Amino acid sequence: MIWNVPNILTVLRLLAAPALAVMFLYFNSPWADWFALVLFVVAALTDFVDGYLARAWKQESKFGAMLDPIADKAMVLIALLVIIGFSGVKAWILLPATMIIFREVFVSGLREFLGDKSHQLKVTNLAKWKTTAQMIAIAVLFSQGIFADWFVDLTQAMDPKMIDAILSGQEEDLSGLVWVQAGAQFSYYGGIILLWIAAGLTLITGWDYFVKALPFLREDAK
Repeated sequence: MIWNVPNILTVLRLLAAPALAVMFLYFNSPWADWFALVLFVVAALTDFVDGYLARAWKQESKFGAMLDPIADKAMVLIALLVIIGFSGVKAWILLPATMIIFREVFVSGLREFLGDKSHQLKVTNLAKWKTTAQMIAIAVLFSQGIFADWFVDLTQAMDPKMIDAILSGQEEDLSGLVWVQAGAQFSYYGGIILLWIAAGLTLITGWDYFVKALPFLREDAK
């Protein structure tokens, strides 16, 4: 194992995965949402930085090649579990999350079964877009909790009639309540749409890997 900068960033990204869940165990909203969002975004950025540095500095290694996809999957899967747990297990979030989790487990098992032949299942550009879509969708969904808590804080001293009057434009919006509500709705519905897009890309790339692996899965394959 070589302790260069790209590999260190990959290891830190791997450690950040369980830390996402820990944020919600030791902190309350909105701090848990803020910490999780910042941690996830920074970790997601290292996914691009470590690969770029490894190529630019010619520090690519077997350890980094092995750990990088594991760190990516750990980040995405744990983040999805956290979102599912704190979203109330809503079907429109649970279904695409299940598709993503199923595909990642299936492809990982496929690569493990193929052993030394798994290198022939190269990561495609569409698979890279899949990972990017997953991370953007998760980041947007994490931000929804921040906007929701912000909305609650702004409306604590207001009665329902006052809230309705501000949101309908009958009363002046001195606290920016309309913008906060818009942010909450955009991050929630936008995050769900992005998650479904990511799930679609995830299934397409999973099917692509399966088709490419079929020749090695036949009984007479050597």
